[in-house]
Amino acid sequence: MEMRTTLARKMVFGNILLLGILLVSINIHGAASRKVRVLDSFDDSAAGCSRRFSASLTDFGGVGDGVTSNTLAFQSAIDSLSQFAPYGGSLLFVPPGKWLTGSFNLTSHFTLYLHKDATILASQDESEWAVIDPLPSYGRGRDADGGRYISLIFGTNLTDVVITGDNGTVDGQGVTWWDKFHKGELKYTRPYLIEIMYSQEVQISNITLMNSPSWNVHPVYSSNVVVQGLTILAPVTSPNTDGINPDSCTNTRIEDCYIVSGDDCVAVKSGWDQYGIKFGMPTKQLVIRRLTCISPFSAVIALGSEMSGGIEDVRAEDITGINSESAVRIKTAVGRGNYVKDIYVRRMTMKTMKMVFWMAGNYGSHPDNDYDPNAIPVIQNINFRDVVAENVTMAARLEGIPGHPFSGICISNVTIELAKKPKKIQWNCTEIAGVSSDVTPKACNLLEDQGPKNTCNFPEDFPSV
Repeated sequence: MEMRTTLARKMVFGNILLLGILLVSINIHGAASRKVRVLDSFDDSAAGCSRRFSASLTDFGGVGDGVTSNTLAFQSAIDSLSQFAPYGGSLLFVPPGKWLTGSFNLTSHFTLYLHKDATILASQDESEWAVIDPLPSYGRGRDADGGRYISLIFGTNLTDVVITGDNGTVDGQGVTWWDKFHKGELKYTRPYLIEIMYSQEVQISNITLMNSPSWNVHPVYSSNVVVQGLTILAPVTSPNTDGINPDSCTNTRIEDCYIVSGDDCVAVKSGWDQYGIKFGMPTKQLVIRRLTCISPFSAVIALGSEMSGGIEDVRAEDITGINSESAVRIKTAVGRGNYVKDIYVRRMTMKTMKMVFWMAGNYGSHPDNDYDPNAIPVIQNINFRDVVAENVTMAARLEGIPGHPFSGICISNVTIELAKKPKKIQWNCTEIAGVSSDVTPKACNLLEDQGPKNTCNFPEDFPSV
């Protein structure tokens, strides 16, 4: 009994101490009306977050009328909450409303939580978007030489950061950016909706992202990343609105996402030509599962083309593609260097596809003319199995690099039902080597037929995140 009493006294004292820290914080920030709450915990098991302190954006002057800028409110709130990282972390609640804002930076041990009727609207005022350096593994911006506009929701060198909610919305209002891109009026590369750099223990879940100026979700140089339960929407003709792009990341899980995109739904990357080779950080230990994608002009899952740090140990399963250009596409070129290897895909269901499998060793695009023509990428141990596709124009286009064939390709248990007007040649294969089994229509001769019931490999030991 005495021990319990002592423990209770310590807990009370601890809460009093935290309250004292809180009050000092409020006084320092000179705003007694700003209310940070001490909670027993904020615990949303669906969101996977538990925090000791919370505040609402309105406590920091936020106005959700869709017109008033909330850039200062977001940043003031996050700056104030950041001091509670050592004391259980903090949560910023975005209530119902339309919250116009420019870019803002996240902090560690922090949750950004969107109410189901909350919409974060990206400002179209370029002065609210700082210009930052290009990624070191890319050497330049993707739209233009030099820098790039910072992402709407941005974080770097963070630990334990969560962006989640009850399916609230982040709207990038990308039309203006798309028009400038098409007209060649961009001075810098367009911003992304969410970018987290050099971080660990990252979760992005249970929100809707729409109309991004460019890529939607970009974890880069990070580890232990979970992207879960996202709805991502963009016009299918919008430029480069990739859904989720893990880039030079280790131990990433993407699951239960629905994506309609103007580009690849998931694009796995690791740097561009000599810059990516020099930076030398691969993407590895990536799991993609229960993904649904609509992308008429791009891939459901793409590997590359920026893969110069290497891509390895990718496992994708239970994938649905609808009205998309290709199911899985490997994009690379001379000058990329490094490798794409140990790729495992199973249980794909495809409906209305231009083609199912696509590998290209001549993708082309380079950051500049200083790439190494002797940097030849190695593509090996690529496995596809248990695929059903209907209304398909062409089964596969598999084109390696002359003199450097893509090797170790395995395709098994695949049934492809052709469209009413299919291509005359269903399998276009050059500079590749591998095997096939139970594939309809019959695979090309470079994929040697192993007879029935020869199943391609799929490791069962999923990495944990």
